[in-house]
Amino acid sequence: MALPTTQTGYASLIDSINGQSGAKAKTSQIADVQDRFLKLLTTQLKNQDPMNPMENAELTSQLAQMSTVEGVSKLNATLETLLQGYQSSQTMQAASLIGRTVLTDGDTIDLNGSLGAGAFELKESADQVVVKIQDSNGIEVRSLALGPQSDGMVKFGWDGLNNDGQSVPDGGYWFVVEAERAGSFVDATPLALTGVRSVVLNNGKVELDTAGLGTRQLDQVRQIF
Repeated sequence: MALPTTQTGYASLIDSINGQSGAKAKTSQIADVQDRFLKLLTTQLKNQDPMNPMENAELTSQLAQMSTVEGVSKLNATLETLLQGYQSSQTMQAASLIGRTVLTDGDTIDLNGSLGAGAFELKESADQVVVKIQDSNGIEVRSLALGPQSDGMVKFGWDGLNNDGQSVPDGGYWFVVEAERAGSFVDATPLALTGVRSVVLNNGKVELDTAGLGTRQLDQVRQIF
């Protein structure tokens, strides 16, 4: 199925996924609630006991309830409209990333032309950081000693050589980050460079379909190239 190319198209698509028809449907729902309430109140007034009519206070309370129901219905409709607008905006933002390279959660590193790059995020500063690059069998190919590093994002490069100084074939590899501070391990989140192939709408959430890493949400993207 081809993706819409306009904001109106995206909004219509989201509406159809949610099984709704936009603001008109919400307005109709509010009118239905009001109509049902008025019918119930009218029927109650017609069938009340003439010897024991409804008190003014009780009638006022009934009307106040109708006003509350109407207000809640309008608030829900407004919130739904805002949500649809936000989802549409997210979809348009994500669509602009198709064909771009992003840095996102992942532990892969692609070696191309004997050059590779990756990154990671440290929860706190570390006295010693080592990046261990592995092949598809989990065998260590290269160990990169990066020394002390501050907390936050740390980027690194790989020249395509193994621990013996020999070139390894281009292709996909994996890496593990080992960080320590005063003899204790420091949490490190690996980040990988990958290309964005398409945009996926999953249960109302906008996700990026990446090359080799599967889907990623927008808030998982750390950098765009």
